[in-house]
Amino acid sequence: MTITSEKELAGGIDHTLLSATATSEQIRQLCEEAKSYGFCAVSINPRWVTLAAERLAGCKVKVDSVVSLPVGADSTKIKAAAAKDAILAGADEIDMVADLAAIIEGDSQYLFGQLKAVLKVCRSMRPKVVLKVIIESAALSREQKIFACRIAQEAGVDFIKTSTGLHQAGGASIEDIKLIKQTAPDCKIKAAGGIKTAKQVLEMLEAGAERIGTSSGVQIINEFRAGQLQ
Repeated sequence: MTITSEKELAGGIDHTLLSATATSEQIRQLCEEAKSYGFCAVSINPRWVTLAAERLAGCKVKVDSVVSLPVGADSTKIKAAAAKDAILAGADEIDMVADLAAIIEGDSQYLFGQLKAVLKVCRSMRPKVVLKVIIESAALSREQKIFACRIAQEAGVDFIKTSTGLHQAGGASIEDIKLIKQTAPDCKIKAAGGIKTAKQVLEMLEAGAERIGTSSGVQIINEFRAGQLQ
């Protein structure tokens, strides 16, 4: 994706605040920034979905809630219930951390079943809710990434997301975006984790990402405005 305008750039960003110490005032500020800059969504913990939905009512900015962040080890039943709870509270999109043990062990039955269960919840809503699955790509081998992407595509999820941004192994990389695009061409890609500059965002989008998760959205747009892309 080649970006030619500030509006296009902002429209691909999920404005993110997932700190456990985030306050209601910070969430309100996040929502106001998202409206002002034209970001695609605010990405927040389930605790704040109702507040964000109220603040963003009537505008184009979506509410994106996380499920099973940051570990991904909750049971299928818990993940499905958490997704439903967030959606009923006002979430338009769900970012769910995949079960990393299933990916590492190559347990296709468990991983596929879990993705389908959460996707069923998202698809049962009207309008349908977008599901992004986080595979924590920096923590996986190439073979494990390919496995995770193939299962995600087979399950029919909307997006494969690179990272939580909270794992010690690191975040998004150009190489992983290209691998995801090659392995799961039917899925869109959300790059997240360690993305802090306009240059990084443009490189990620050029590599095949369609959405960017970052807590540095305002800084990134201001850099783009100023032409600071080095």
